[in-house]
Amino acid sequence: MILLLALMPGSLQAAAGSRADRRFVELYEREWIWRQAEFPLLAASVADPAEVRTLGEVDSRSQSRRLKYWQDVHRQLEKIDARALSPKHRVDAAVYRAQLEELIAGIESRVWLLPMNSDSSFWGDLAQGMSAQRLRTVAEAEAYLARLADLPRFFEQHRVLLDEGLRTGMTVQQIVLDGREQPIKDLAEQAADATPYFQPFRALPSTWPDSERERLSGLAREVISKQVQPAYQSLHSYLADTYIPAARKTLGAYALPDGESFYQHQIKIYTTLDLAPEAIHDIGLAEVARILAEMEVVKQDAGFDGDLAAFIAFLRTDPQFYASSPRALLERASYIAKRVDGLLPRYFGHLPRQPYGVEPVPASIAPFYTAGRYVPGSMDAQQSGTYWVNTFKLEARPLYALPALTLHEAVPGHHLQGAIASEADSLPPFRRYSYISAYGEGWALYTEYLGKEMGIYETPYEHFGRLTYEMWRACRLVVDTGVHAKGWTREQARTYLGEHTALSLHEVNTEVDRYISWPGQALSYKLGEIEIRKLRGEAERALGDKFDLRGFHDRILGLGSVPLPVLRNEIEAWIRDQSGKR
Repeated sequence: MILLLALMPGSLQAAAGSRADRRFVELYEREWIWRQAEFPLLAASVADPAEVRTLGEVDSRSQSRRLKYWQDVHRQLEKIDARALSPKHRVDAAVYRAQLEELIAGIESRVWLLPMNSDSSFWGDLAQGMSAQRLRTVAEAEAYLARLADLPRFFEQHRVLLDEGLRTGMTVQQIVLDGREQPIKDLAEQAADATPYFQPFRALPSTWPDSERERLSGLAREVISKQVQPAYQSLHSYLADTYIPAARKTLGAYALPDGESFYQHQIKIYTTLDLAPEAIHDIGLAEVARILAEMEVVKQDAGFDGDLAAFIAFLRTDPQFYASSPRALLERASYIAKRVDGLLPRYFGHLPRQPYGVEPVPASIAPFYTAGRYVPGSMDAQQSGTYWVNTFKLEARPLYALPALTLHEAVPGHHLQGAIASEADSLPPFRRYSYISAYGEGWALYTEYLGKEMGIYETPYEHFGRLTYEMWRACRLVVDTGVHAKGWTREQARTYLGEHTALSLHEVNTEVDRYISWPGQALSYKLGEIEIRKLRGEAERALGDKFDLRGFHDRILGLGSVPLPVLRNEIEAWIRDQSGKR
């Protein structure tokens, strides 16, 4: 059934296309089938979860096998004449080529030896992903239990990789790992039915017989207590006693084996651009200077008598800018989200069917987590998207930044983008179920700017919140390249981010650790947003009165997640089409 679901859409396209189209569709269909077999959790999310009973392989032999396979697929793709493809498949092939090159670069740079950072981890991501699964049939529940029983083997393979990283110097920085092992210990010591892994069994269909629900819930408690939790306990001991004490003391990616090449790989993966660290650093400095001038204007609009540093100190400490309870913060976020919902038809012609909800960041990860995040849903799995708001340490969650956060993580940012892509049946699966950071984060940051046109920011403080979020992303260009190419210290990075934004000091610290341990990812936001705003400006100048903002937005979102060079090509074609110049 997995194979049939993966094969049908492309096969119909191939039957009607040119010989080049058929070769291309046949190539990506075979690879997509293979990819689902290699990555069972992907198959569980896009096909039939009842058939997936393993968590997959992460060992070095599997990495080598995947590298050879993807290199061969890439060679076959290069043999197909792009000029002979239909217009639609030319775009598909450009996206597919970039995707293959990213997958190949990820293995060649040995990033798989770093399966965690200060923001996320293989154990945390697995718990979050499995806790969100909906068990609709007994077969799905039994397959879920089989995947749970496979967790000790999966963790052991990761431990072997971490050992290899210790031997070769390819480790996460010790300085950002302090305390990250505590949530592992907490999960290992919880009651089995209090762990995230038991969550799906709390929502078993009420139509099932009580005896069946009790049987499956009992099996879940047994697997969690006898296999999952001991694996977490073992992982905690390994990290606390072996890995963290021996992890590298250096900070920058340049200090890794072949570090300069590794960092350049990460830049290309996350930005889809061939930019040198120095060029990115300079772009960041220019953006910081521009935004700083705008901040001064907003500070004056707020009537504040003092310099920018004093204004930022005021914003960080005055109680009026902070929620009194987690519920109050969630209610404010929900109110902002519904205000935006009501305005969407003015700015978008096509809206998705899938809804979204607002929930707190899970307590197990909240202390080290960012202010908010979007968790995709699935109509097939009967799950809405979720806008997570971090309610830990309320004095670090300013209300003046909440409109920008909501626009970015919910609508018209990540939810709108992700839901539209998931409902685009005409896109091949490798596009529907992929995420390119420069496109996705660039779009979400662009929507923070769009919120200004939408009238979402109601006070000078909220306008300053938008600017501090934009400044935050501009500072990332400076800090990320500073740490990973220029030898900046952790304290230098914290000082730079703290002096240029109104982020709370708690957020400054967690963000800097994220950039230290996740090279390149933070560059995608501002570089993507700069390109989208640049393209909009070019469209407005070229089309004049013919420019349709709703059409522009629909074209960007209708493409799905694409590399920035592909985005440029397609928007330039859209401009020509709208102007009547072909």
